[in-house]
Amino acid sequence: MNRFISIIFVLLLAVYGNTHAQPAKPVDTLTLNPIQVAPHTYFVQGRPEMGSSANQNFISNAGFVVTPGGVVVIDALGSPILAQKLIAEIKKVTTQKVVAVIVSHYHADHVYGLQEFQKIGAKIYAQSEGRNYLSSETAKQRLIASRVDFAPWVNASTRLIAADVWIDQQQKLTVGGTDFFITRVGPAHAPEDLMVYVPSEKVLFAGDLVFRGRIPFVGNADSRGWLVALDEIEKMNPNIVLPGHGNYSVKPAEDIAFTRDYLKYLRETMSNAALNLDPFDDAYAQADWSEYEGMPLFRAANRMNAYNVYLSIQAE
Repeated sequence: MNRFISIIFVLLLAVYGNTHAQPAKPVDTLTLNPIQVAPHTYFVQGRPEMGSSANQNFISNAGFVVTPGGVVVIDALGSPILAQKLIAEIKKVTTQKVVAVIVSHYHADHVYGLQEFQKIGAKIYAQSEGRNYLSSETAKQRLIASRVDFAPWVNASTRLIAADVWIDQQQKLTVGGTDFFITRVGPAHAPEDLMVYVPSEKVLFAGDLVFRGRIPFVGNADSRGWLVALDEIEKMNPNIVLPGHGNYSVKPAEDIAFTRDYLKYLRETMSNAALNLDPFDDAYAQADWSEYEGMPLFRAANRMNAYNVYLSIQAE
């Protein structure tokens, strides 16, 4: 009798499946393709999309510089699996170990891969205001949501990683004879922005101070401080700017102008309404968004950006 019941159970499983079985892990076909932009500098370009399970939260850029003393990485991408892939791509380029990771700012799409670099012994550098983010309820809740939104690539094993070195002002990091000038900026796009200039390569890693090819994410940014930061970037006169989102720039002045003009337009269209306490909806409806509405992420981000600028102007 027991043998008969077992046979029936096996047949039922064959027909209906095991309802308690874990869902199959999605097929992973996403690849990173590093682009060489200077003699020793490479970057990978994230997709102009919202983060999702399908894209493994690959929506931001990361870069690395190869030196005789090791590899320096700027930003860790938006999930541990992406960081693993970046480490694998670095190994294809050089036998040098990754010795340092510099965090441009503590937004999820730039830092959820940090734990993978920590595992291989890289020292992590970030701006000191990042400590406030790590201890915040915002960071905790964002990670909880990300474990659902980006599953299975961000999951219960994904952790927020603190820096080994917290930077208060400008700091020069020298690895293998190559200088990296790490500059505290802002608050601008985020309270903890950093940018990294490599003079021997004439390359500036600008993080999310510069966006190309998509609507910027303003979030809780200080738009006024952000505009000041863009002026500082132009004064540095780099040959190449690697933005946090979008393709690299060989004409920095022209491409910085896009982010600057967008921020200025947000401030111009929202300023009077914010100061006069007029309704946001009216101000937004009266603005002409035709220059931007065809760009990636306009529908997802533009209204939120305008509202955040509206609120921030009231607080200035």
